[in-house]
Amino acid sequence: MEIIDRGDAVCIAGAGPAGLVMARALQHNGIEWDQFDPNPDVGGLWDIKHEGTAIYESAHFISSRSLSGFADFPMPDHFADYPKHTEILKYLHDFAEAYGLREKITFSTKIEKLTKTKDDRWQVQLSNGECREYKAVVCATGSQWQANMPALKGSFDGEIRHSQTYKNIREFDGKRVLVVGAGNSGCDIACDAGVMGEKAFISMRRGYHIIPKHVFGMPADVFADGGPDLPVWLIRPFFTLLLRMFNGSLQRFGIPKPDHKLFETHPLLNTQLVHSLQHGDVTVKPDVDRLDGKYVVFKDGSREEIDLILCATGYNQQLDFAGDYFSYEGGRPKMFIQAASREHKNLFGISYIETNSGAYKRFDYMAGLVANYLKDQRDNPSRASQLEAIIRSETPDLSGGIHFLKTDRHAGYCDAVAHTKYVKKLYQRMGWTFPEDIRFKRATPKSKQAQTAKKAEVAA
Repeated sequence: MEIIDRGDAVCIAGAGPAGLVMARALQHNGIEWDQFDPNPDVGGLWDIKHEGTAIYESAHFISSRSLSGFADFPMPDHFADYPKHTEILKYLHDFAEAYGLREKITFSTKIEKLTKTKDDRWQVQLSNGECREYKAVVCATGSQWQANMPALKGSFDGEIRHSQTYKNIREFDGKRVLVVGAGNSGCDIACDAGVMGEKAFISMRRGYHIIPKHVFGMPADVFADGGPDLPVWLIRPFFTLLLRMFNGSLQRFGIPKPDHKLFETHPLLNTQLVHSLQHGDVTVKPDVDRLDGKYVVFKDGSREEIDLILCATGYNQQLDFAGDYFSYEGGRPKMFIQAASREHKNLFGISYIETNSGAYKRFDYMAGLVANYLKDQRDNPSRASQLEAIIRSETPDLSGGIHFLKTDRHAGYCDAVAHTKYVKKLYQRMGWTFPEDIRFKRATPKSKQAQTAKKAEVAA
């Protein structure tokens, strides 16, 4: 097979938010790249038409517009506080257009296999039959494509599927629905079922602290971000009291008392679930014990007749095309600050970070780090060697003093503030400019390009 040698170019897998901001960082640093995505356009997860996306019609961001935009490209003020998926998709399309990124992407093309060569380069086998060789590979395929289905005991006469397959509220018309799993998506979907279904239940393995989306009229993350930088042991009692004031005791709705302190699990922001519980549209049930024909039997011995079980039980992040080049914990790839492989030079992954705040800013910071490092390999090898030593040897504490639950979801979990602080200091140590201090050069709009070309033609 002919191998196309792309020299010092970088391969980006994925054209969702992480892949796009990675492309901008490479472009800013003058590094050549190719980009591949199995879908026909940019947007990744956020295009509901893309095959295998976990997005559904009622999906919204759970971090606010104000704190979720990329550096030098804020989300528009006319977006909702918590933008709908259609607004996020438009934002990503606008981002790609603003920096002229779309022209570099090969769409409807999947990376089938990644192979490391003897001289530490990377061969990429593509679904179109081509094989290309690169200096580096950045995996930015996203974290919500491989559904994690639970092993439920017994047999069931109804329909069982993962929440990844759910798209719109009409699927619940007249059905008795059980949603298994109380993450943010599970709560959204249970509320949809409560509106359209004959009956809606949500099964919870444990109790949760439910954070309202607005606190004193502002998005919850904006409210938290505006406060002083205090240790978690000091912040936690205040926010625990605040939640009690806003929600009262959620145990009155059947939600078990949490077995963990506030902030020790991924934040559950869902004002709508509390509303649905208050009005009896959704009923809380404990963990599933077994399936029994038309019925689901729960750990407390109760049983309910159910037509449809939707398992909102999360996702694995196994990168099939990358073979065994990543090691995993809890189904999550293990990397230095969730950005760079410790074992394999020039293998990166910037879309697999699990954190308690918006991910887009973290993507941006890590993309800049990767791009600066690759530029230094070319222009400042001694500084690049310094970062290589850091990648191999440093294991920073990114917990922010929070003892996250020991679950697969929280394997490698990062506190956003701690992650940002460490990455910022790393930029300073390396002498790089932090993304939020950069004015990124935008592409000339196509209409202006056409006008320029026309003027040149007339002048000639």
